[in-house]
Amino acid sequence: MLILVAGVVVPTLAAQGRASPAPPLGAWTPVPELPGMGRPVDTASVAARRRALLARIGRGVVLVPAAHERELERDYLQDNDFRQSNTFFYLTELETQDAWLLLVAGGGATETVLFLPPRNPFQERWTGLRLGPDSTAARLTGIARVLPTDSLDPVLAALLARVRGPLYVPLDQATRDEPRLRDLVFVGRDVRNLRPVVDSLRLVKDADELARMRKAIDISVLGHVAAMQAARPGAWEYEIEAAVEAEFRRNGADRVGYPSIVGSGPNSTTLHYDVNRRQTRDGDLIVVDAGAEWGQYTADVTRTFPVNGKFTPRQKAIYDLVLSTQQAAFDSTRPGATIAQLGRIARDYMRAHSGTLCGAGTCDAYFIHGLSHWLGMDVHDVGDYSTPLKPGMVFTIEPGIYLAEEGLGVRIEDDVLVTATGAEWLSAKAPKTTAEIERLMGRR
Repeated sequence: MLILVAGVVVPTLAAQGRASPAPPLGAWTPVPELPGMGRPVDTASVAARRRALLARIGRGVVLVPAAHERELERDYLQDNDFRQSNTFFYLTELETQDAWLLLVAGGGATETVLFLPPRNPFQERWTGLRLGPDSTAARLTGIARVLPTDSLDPVLAALLARVRGPLYVPLDQATRDEPRLRDLVFVGRDVRNLRPVVDSLRLVKDADELARMRKAIDISVLGHVAAMQAARPGAWEYEIEAAVEAEFRRNGADRVGYPSIVGSGPNSTTLHYDVNRRQTRDGDLIVVDAGAEWGQYTADVTRTFPVNGKFTPRQKAIYDLVLSTQQAAFDSTRPGATIAQLGRIARDYMRAHSGTLCGAGTCDAYFIHGLSHWLGMDVHDVGDYSTPLKPGMVFTIEPGIYLAEEGLGVRIEDDVLVTATGAEWLSAKAPKTTAEIERLMGRR
């Protein structure tokens, strides 16, 4: 709901794929003249993204709507009543609603126009200050031409009359419901889906995106430490969930990136269990899969630990196999590899090292989900999984073993950045070995 303002500019990724160091927690500073008005816009980065998009399409017009405020009377608001469209955010880093972005490419010239709703002082008494179509908006967004939204139709009509090439719009469910876009699609124009082009650009993160993700991940690590410190036999799963999410908010998270999973005992073997209502028992393992969102980017981290702070020999053996499987996949992560190849490496490793841990069969039969997914603004972020890895891509590595008949589930999930020569664990600060976990929980 609150607007974004210009602030710290983070350099873009270098050609060799190395990112600039992330700012420490709390280092993002809003413009002093509008204190408390939200996250800064990296105007250089979003301008580079727009240029890359226009270069990719070559010729045409791009029209992107911002998201709308959700309705308290109609929607179930679990955090706040507005979250920006990812496509609009990627190209502007603005959290203002009901806006439009218009881009033009062709004939050697490009054009960018931002359309914003006029400010309404009466409404701002309820909602807080909003960004309006004026010179302040132009300065803070880095977009020189800012117009009121009621001028969009004539400006768009004039452009479509003189610019050759397709009209690109993001054809997802939210934008299909936009009356203006719906009308454009059915008037016989060459209308193409913008999403595949933008989604492919989003696969490689620039330095500003990586800084946001590092902060979301660092906050998430603190939440997982809090979960281990809060666990004890007899605690309810929702108490541990509360400890995780309180730590997220205490350290500046905007919201959770997805519903937090706190599954103890038999619930540890259900992949997306998020009811979190069971009372833990002595001897349980707990799978906590939780990630904070910061600056529209999310983390995705999973840790498994014993509620009483001490792994049994059986639990430790299963856990160590999952952990070494994860390391085998990480060790093979480098530019040119694919997600599918890493998945095969992980399963082959688990199969070869199962011994008799899972009975007559091998433990990979109980690894019942994929190894990885892309990560970014969405927890399962956009992108083609056949794409060879490149520096700047971020994905998860998350093997698991789920033995339902024993009520014993183990998943270990970390966020990984592809670098020029290999990979970097982004969530390495969360305790992961059995010794580290037992040491931390022993200090409760």
